[in-house]
Amino acid sequence: MQKSFSDLEYAAKKKLTRRDRFLAKIDSVTPWSQLHELIAPFYPKVEGAGRPPIGLARMLRMYVVQQCFGLSDEGIEDAIYDSQAIRGFVGIDLNRESAPDATTLLKFRRLLETHELTRKIFESINGHLAAQGLIMREGTIVMPR
Repeated sequence: MQKSFSDLEYAAKKKLTRRDRFLAKIDSVTPWSQLHELIAPFYPKVEGAGRPPIGLARMLRMYVVQQCFGLSDEGIEDAIYDSQAIRGFVGIDLNRESAPDATTLLKFRRLLETHELTRKIFESINGHLAAQGLIMREGTIVMPR
């Protein structure tokens, strides 16, 4: 995939922001495959000639960022356009595609709530963090004393 000038400039920056570090930590400690297996049976499949659903991995990453930063559906959509760190975490290249809109995320959240998956997602993440000696407190991953 060809990088844009903006992507190259961002990659060459000398300082990692707190958001960069936080998202890298979330990425490294989240049991993504476990969460995909949990949600996949309920996630829409490509059927017929309609618009295919956005990939589960992307929607899950968007949801996790939304929860970590306390953003509304519109807020995460805007954050994807505003922040290269968040775009990179979610896996969106604005040269090739748009960010999923707020309504798409709302439908994803409703799917999670309908099947009582939100609690299971965060129990899974917190269990995974605890197994590594870490805890999540107010959007920050910390090591207990």
